Formats: sequence, C-alpha cells, structure tokens
Amino acid sequence: MPEGKAIRVAIAERNPLVVAALCEIIGRDSRFVTAGCTESGCALLKSAAEPNFDVAVVGWKLSDMGGADVLSELRRRGLAVRVVIFANDHDLGILKQAVRLGAQGFCFQFDDPAILFDTIQVVAQGRICIPYIDVRKINETPLSRLTVRERELLAVLADGWTNLQIATRTGISENTVKYHLKNLYDKLDVRNRAMAVALYSSERRRRSS
Repeated sequence: MPEGKAIRVAIAERNPLVVAALCEIIGRDSRFVTAGCTESGCALLKSAAEPNFDVAVVGWKLSDMGGADVLSELRRRGLAVRVVIFANDHDLGILKQAVRLGAQGFCFQFDDPAILFDTIQVVAQGRICIPYIDVRKINETPLSRLTVRERELLAVLADGWTNLQIATRTGISENTVKYHLKNLYDKLDVRNRAMAVALYSSERRRRSS
C-alpha cells in the first residue's frame, strides 16, 4: 500500500444494518474509503477477478453462500485477495476454519470499531491480523485426535461395513466392535454411525478443497 493513500474497502455482508454501520464508520475515517457493498458471495468473487479494492470485509454468512465457501473459491481460483472475516458469532471453530482457508484478518462484529480499523490496516500491508489463538490448534479437528486404529475403523464405517463384517475381518467379537464404536462416537461427540460417517466425509471434502 502506498503511504498516505486511502485503503479501499469492499464489504460483503447479508445484514443491511451491518452494511450501513460499516459504511458510516468507514466514511468517517480518512484512512479508508468504501469501494462497494454486496450481500452476495458470488458478486464478490466476480469483482475479485479484477478488484477495485485493497481489502474485502466479508461476513461469515452471505445471502447465497458462506464465508468459508468464499475463501475456498478464492483459493481454488488463485485470486490473491486480502480478506478480513467479520463474524457475528463468537465461535472459535469459525476462527480456526477461516485461518485454515486463508483469511488474513478476523474480527467479531461486537468488537470496538478501532479493532476492525487496525485489522484492515495490517491486512492491507500484507500481514495477518487475527485474535489470539494457540496456533498449534488451528488445524485441530475431532478427527485429528483419533488414533490410527480409530481412523481405520471410521474409514470402514464410511465404506458401509456392518458390525459383523468388521468383527469377521478383524478377528474380534461383535461386542468388542460395539465397544470400540462407542469409544469412537464419544471422541467425535456424535451419537451414532450416520453422524460419524457424515463428520468423516465432511473432513475429507475439506482436506481435498
């Protein structure tokens, strides 16, 4: 960013009240200028091909897609857009996911505006600005805490194996299989096989994106 030049900020947020508030506070600060507003992730992605902005402030939930989808699609298209996620949910999982997907900045909507301004400035300079988080836990997911044996068990569940098939092919009793499955469900914080398989499939899609 050239010294003294106003930072052009694009806003993508589905809540019109939040958009109006952002436009107002940005308009009162000479360091920034609003470079467009949209409630659509698709519209932001289209403008990102030839951006007229320096930083995009993006809500986690847009009218047509989520912030995670926007970040994933920017990465897939190879678009080097600087993004600050502006979340209204104090969820550490959202923060971790945003960082994994390449967001350079992260703010909560209930933070003081000065925090958002500082974040935008840092991101505009090509650096990363996120709330404190133990970086060792950024890539931690429920599946990352499983043992190799538990991962293998989850994989065969996803392949549709029954308890009897698992018991027959591993040489253990069905009761032992049920015991291992219960421990697996407890670790994943799910109630049944279907939920465990859904979590496994979601994790595989995330890693392949």
